[in-house]
Amino acid sequence: MQLKLSFLEIQNMIAAKTGKNLPLSYSGTHTVRISYEVNVLFKTTSVGLDITVDSIEGNTIFLSYDGGAGIEFMIRTALNKVKDQPGGDMIEPLDGCRLMIMLGRNPQMVQLLGRIELKDIHFDEQHVMIDFVPRA
Repeated sequence: MQLKLSFLEIQNMIAAKTGKNLPLSYSGTHTVRISYEVNVLFKTTSVGLDITVDSIEGNTIFLSYDGGAGIEFMIRTALNKVKDQPGGDMIEPLDGCRLMIMLGRNPQMVQLLGRIELKDIHFDEQHVMIDFVPRA
């Protein structure tokens, strides 16, 4: 089975929750690019971050990201800010530019993952596709 969400749907959800516009674009079968505006020395510039779904093991998703040393610093800073927020304990930084998303730490996800098994997350030109199978 497959759940398919358009990049636009995801962008709109993010904008509604955060008030920030974060355009998504296709960068490869398992890689998506997130762009955002940063003010640097009185100038606004667009910065891109490539996020790759490396693997899925059980209820844990392993991601890697690439955007340079400045991006890594910004991500580490952001993770420190959200770690005490709801859902912040689901994200754990790993060595290098890698993250572990532990879906089993979210009560709603535990209920869902008790009924389905996550198989893959991949992308096409306009969508995020989540492949799963029902549990017996």
